[in-house]
Parts: sequence; structure tokens; C-alpha cells
Amino acid sequence: MRPFRCIFPFILLLWGTALTAQVIEVNTVTRPPFSMIEKGEETGFSIDLLHAIADRLNWQVVIHRQGTFAEMLDGVVGGEVDLAAANISITASREAVMDFSQPVFESGLQILVQADDVRTPSLMYALMSWDLVIAIGLAFFLLLVGGMFMWALERRAQPYFDRPLKEAWFPSFWWALNLVVNGGFEERVPRTPIGRMFGVLLVVSSLFVVSIFVAKITAVMTVEAISGSITSVNDLYGKRTGTIEGSTAANFLQRRDIDYQGYSSLGALLEAFEEGDIRVVVFDAPVLNYYVQHGGSAYGRTIGQAFLREYYGFVFPQGSALTEPVNRTLLAMQEDGSYEAIYRTWFGQLD
Repeated sequence: MRPFRCIFPFILLLWGTALTAQVIEVNTVTRPPFSMIEKGEETGFSIDLLHAIADRLNWQVVIHRQGTFAEMLDGVVGGEVDLAAANISITASREAVMDFSQPVFESGLQILVQADDVRTPSLMYALMSWDLVIAIGLAFFLLLVGGMFMWALERRAQPYFDRPLKEAWFPSFWWALNLVVNGGFEERVPRTPIGRMFGVLLVVSSLFVVSIFVAKITAVMTVEAISGSITSVNDLYGKRTGTIEGSTAANFLQRRDIDYQGYSSLGALLEAFEEGDIRVVVFDAPVLNYYVQHGGSAYGRTIGQAFLREYYGFVFPQGSALTEPVNRTLLAMQEDGSYEAIYRTWFGQLD
């Protein structure tokens, strides 16, 4: 028994060491709803998914929250941490210096605009435009001038126009309006030669005037309905646009030759947007939608559908031995429904 008693503590020590969780150092950055601190706890879709993986692999996760996205990735490239988790897009340039897990989330870019720049097309709003008011006023003025000219020609020959000047302006205007719209009154046909020629000229020219006038109204209504609004990426030229420097959104804007203001962090970007320094934000769709749904609607609205589809993944130093276990665990979680349960917690039903 004595030999057993001597080696028993060593057996317990070895057993305890085997059961001790492997410490995994993880870099992240605040990007709701993927990574954030809520009620003093590290949470978010990527963080919750990482913790679920860690439980299966017997890892003890130690999270280091960095100030910027670049600092987070630099720690991975330099081998200072074991992996990074947030909304990290899988790109060729990053793949060249880091290893990615299999995709954990399908995303894309979206446009966020100031709330007062979002205009719902409205007939009433269009009718109140100055251009349309001027066009209508000009039309009424021409009808009044035409009617009064006919009064001057016909006031001694046509009984309808036989009235003093102070009483003639509205009947004359009404006659010209009906002539243009309805073709005139049969019993109020001009009787003087000049009056008849002017009446015919007014009727013929009214066909062109009405066409031009309708076209003007249509154009004004269309312009007023869409002016100042942004409906696609093509509308971003010349707008005060912002995004995060070095992001996939920044690379996209550069490829399209769209000028933008780059910010080092999401907080700085959204602060500039709320203060009106920029009018448009182009960034990851789920991040912007989460912002709008959690208080940001007072400042802006997301518009259109997500574009430039991309995938997020966990990222590791090149050659990391952790990549394969994480991939196997992700596949197992997708097969047994664990991944979907975490997804629904943050984004609702999985598409």
C-alpha cells in the first residue's frame, strides 16, 4: 500500500492537469451586435459563438478588447493572441497573412443616411415645390393676359365681353381657361376678325402649352420626390460619406472612386454621423441595422438592400493548430442546431 500512497498524489496532479482548460487569448473590438460589453459581460453573436466552441474544446477564453479593428488584427498577425473574433470579413488580403475559420456569418454592406434626408415620395410635397408654384402662376398669368386681350378686341362685338374693365378680368380669364381646357363656349365665339384669329391661335397654341405644362408638372414632381435622397451607391458621389479606415467598405468606396472620411473606430464614425459631420455611412449591414434598431433611428435610416456580399470568420495566426478544431466544432454545431440557436438569439430566424 505504501508505494500506491506515494504515487497517488502524483496521479491526482496529472489528472487535474489533464482536466485543466487550455487558456486561449482572444482579441476583439466593440462591434454590436457581434462583440460588445453589456451589463459588464462580454457578449455578442461572435463572442457567444466563441464561448460555445470553447466549452466543447475545453478552452478557457481570455478576451482582450482592443480600441481599433487594426489593433485587433495586428495582435493576430504578430502572434500575440491565439485568435480574433468580431465581424471580421474574409478577404484575400487578410488570408495572405492570417488563417480564417470557415464562414460563421453571411453579411454585406449597407448605406445609412441622415433621418431628415429620407424623403417619402409625396404628391402633396411635390405640389408645394417652388418650381411648380411658379409654373402654375405663369400659366394663370398668361390665361389672364389672353382673356383680357380678347376682352379688348370683343367688348363691343361679343355681349359676353360687354362689361367694364373692373368687372371684366375674371369673366375674361374664365373664358380663356375654358377655351384651353374645353375648347371654349359655342355661344361666346369671337365675332371680330382679329378676335377670331386670336381665338384660333390660342386654341392651337394651347395644345402645345398644355403638353409643356403637363411635362413640367411631371418633371417637378419627379425631381421633388427624389431630390436629396440616396437610393443606391451611385448617389454617393459628392455626398459627405464616412466609413472605418481599412474596412471592406473603405476598400469598396476607393474602388468606386467615391470620396469618404475614414474613422479609426465605430464609435468615432457614429459620433461624427450623429453630429452631422457626415451625412452618409457605408458599413456592414448588420452593424448599421443594429445601431438603428437600438436608438440610432433618431439620427438615421438604412436604405436599400445589402450589397457586396461577404462572410465573417474567426481569424488565427498563420499555421495555427487551433484552426482545424474550431472548424470541426463549427460543423458539428451547424449539424446539431447549436449554431442556429445562437443565431436566432441575435438575428431571428436563420434564412
